[in-house]
Amino acid sequence: MTETEANAIAARHADVFHRPVMEHLRGLLIICAVALYMVFAWWLFAVGQVVSNGNWDIAGSYLADWVSYEIRPDIEYDGDALEISFPRFSPLGDNPKPDWLATETAIVERRRAVTTQATDTGSGQTSGAGFLGALDTKPAAKDDGGFLGAMPSPSAPTEAPTAKPAPAEPMVTREEAIVGADISFGGDAHIRVQPGFVSVAYNGEVLELDIEEREAVHARGPLPDWASQRAPGAKVIVRFGFAGRAEIEDDEVKVRRRFLGWENFFFDTRSPYWGMSTSEVLGTIFFGERIEEGRSNLAIAWDNIVNNADWQHGDVWLKLLQTIVMAFAGTVFASLLAFPLAFAAARNIMPNRFVNHLLKRSFDFLRSVDMLIWALFFTRAFGPGPLAGISAIFFTDTGTFGKLYSEALENIDDKQREGVRSVGASPSSVQRFGVVPQVLPVFLSQSLYFWESNTRSATIIGAVGAGGIGLKLWEAMRTNQDWENVAYMVILILLVVFIFDNISNALRQRLIGRQ
Repeated sequence: MTETEANAIAARHADVFHRPVMEHLRGLLIICAVALYMVFAWWLFAVGQVVSNGNWDIAGSYLADWVSYEIRPDIEYDGDALEISFPRFSPLGDNPKPDWLATETAIVERRRAVTTQATDTGSGQTSGAGFLGALDTKPAAKDDGGFLGAMPSPSAPTEAPTAKPAPAEPMVTREEAIVGADISFGGDAHIRVQPGFVSVAYNGEVLELDIEEREAVHARGPLPDWASQRAPGAKVIVRFGFAGRAEIEDDEVKVRRRFLGWENFFFDTRSPYWGMSTSEVLGTIFFGERIEEGRSNLAIAWDNIVNNADWQHGDVWLKLLQTIVMAFAGTVFASLLAFPLAFAAARNIMPNRFVNHLLKRSFDFLRSVDMLIWALFFTRAFGPGPLAGISAIFFTDTGTFGKLYSEALENIDDKQREGVRSVGASPSSVQRFGVVPQVLPVFLSQSLYFWESNTRSATIIGAVGAGGIGLKLWEAMRTNQDWENVAYMVILILLVVFIFDNISNALRQRLIGRQ
């Protein structure tokens, strides 16, 4: 192509080859504006400070709690001996003896003070003293004193003072007690606890600590990277990664031993099936002797699973069913009410502009107030429970469906209505046969989508007291310890949402039709 031809083409298409400068720089300006906005947001929300000051160790522990559990023995110093205790509701039962905690016993001397009751050196008669003082059992003598009272007789014998008992000598006994404990955290990580001394081994390093009981904790040498101490003499915290950690204090050693999995998920420590393997459970259910008269072993196993004290499966499943019912009932009621109101709000169906405007503004009000706010309002009105959740979903979705349905009605093809009207049909028949067949698949598709979406929303509003599994989830999160229960309920919610999403997609495809 010659220069003359190129100039001719540029002259014919001047709007392409001679664009304004701002159009050339538009892309660059958009990129700069986005970058400036990101910098402003970073400064406004102090993202850098939040990231730098974040306690990522605690965040890691929270995530680990979702997929693991802890055993928490406490080893207390008691003179020349140790006392090991477990929490009241330990996952190991009432008499825990884990194989990773080895103990050493020996005969030690115990000194206990003997308390003696003071005895009266008088006549040994029972005192008749009450809260007003001693009562004189002898008849009162004739009062010969003046206003100051009777004068004591010089011949009256005086009572000897009570002798003060001598302090008792402490009683010394010899008994067998725990004098050493070795806690294994897997591999070469372990803690050795003795009266007055603790040694910790991890990653080929050994940390030795001298314990002044109820006074201080002193380290022999510098602390390794996996140990920390805020101040000299304060407690020492040692961390073994996922395996757990320990807090070595001047009066006890708190051990947190972590294990992968969910403890006692099927049977709690009160169940006769607790501690059995899967084969033992199945063998007991189908071939073992009856555990209780009048009930089969299968019925007992199912009852133990449903009423598991740690996981509360029955209550969780019931709350999950409440959430599903809340989402379904709220969506259905909202769809039924929004359907006739949408016809009155559509301008091409209802010619009255005042009615159109009034209904559309009502829809805007209902959907502009968030579902969570409606849930708080109805929880205060009706009290905690599923009724408040159903009402919140109903109010919010009525506004949303009213807007979506009316807009769909305003975009219909009028040719079908004109065809039905041309045969002399009544106005109701025109809407029934000329409008509804066009919009009904769209209405049902939108309702199905919101039914699936409301299943998630019902979980959120349940946390504010509207019932369902959301309230159960919030209770587990508030304890800040039962994160494995939180993970369990989150998985159940995800499964329900996944199933309903697939059902909703399949029904929408059948209603609208595949391309």
